[in-house]
Amino acid sequence: MNLAEVTGQLAPLAFGVATIGPAIGVGIVVGKTVESVARQPELQGRLTGLMFLGIAFTEALAFIAIAVGFIPFP
Repeated sequence: MNLAEVTGQLAPLAFGVATIGPAIGVGIVVGKTVESVARQPELQGRLTGLMFLGIAFTEALAFIAIAVGFIPFP
């Protein structure tokens, strides 16, 4: 087995591991937003917008990790 075959077999595992961090991050962001809205309901509109912004930045990490997997290595 050469290096290219090993790398090809490990790529799906790397994608899965790379998405664990952003998934945990999204859970924390949404959980803290729900907690904040429960404490101060009048800020729901502003907090919801900030929550979606945080989710977008967190999910960008997952998309970058997946994109790196498509880069061919010699």
